[in-house]
Amino acid sequence: MWFIYLLSWLSLVVQVSFVTLAIAAGLYYLAELIEEYTVATSRIIKYMILFSTGVLVGLYLFEGFPLLMVGVGLFTNLVYFGLLRTFPYILLSSPNFILSCVLVVVNHYMAFQYFAQEYYPFSEVLSYFTICLWVIPFAFFVSLSAGENVLPSTMQQGDDVVSNYFTKGKRGKRSGILLVFSFVKEAVLPSRQKMY
Repeated sequence: MWFIYLLSWLSLVVQVSFVTLAIAAGLYYLAELIEEYTVATSRIIKYMILFSTGVLVGLYLFEGFPLLMVGVGLFTNLVYFGLLRTFPYILLSSPNFILSCVLVVVNHYMAFQYFAQEYYPFSEVLSYFTICLWVIPFAFFVSLSAGENVLPSTMQQGDDVVSNYFTKGKRGKRSGILLVFSFVKEAVLPSRQKMY
């Protein structure tokens, strides 16, 4: 009896490892796609924000969700549109980014308060959190590295295109979330050097 119990814990560890590796590989691939197709990513995020806005309005009209919770969600989507204006360049110290982070926390607090008072099945609560609270911030989070490896198209005062490219825009150097995923990939699956 104890042997199969230990075996079940071992298999759980293996399964969690595989799921974690699959998620990391998926995020790495997603970050690569976002970095390569920034215009299409911007368009997709815009449609996701519009869809989330429609869902929030539908929840207010058809499900009777509180006006304050829906209003804060709609204001958060408006702030996301502000972040989308400068996409893929998201400045972590910009007021829009800081406000969006604060609003994500406020939205979660209001949702937890509401769902603690009103009973909904777990799948419906999870669908609200996924569509209205998690998808858009996750898309912005994964796309944070997209603006770091883009060829220079605008100049700041005092910079010319050539020096800006050679100091900040090196194509071969990765940073941000792609750097983390590259480090994890090399730690887990080190690449072998070709020997001639």
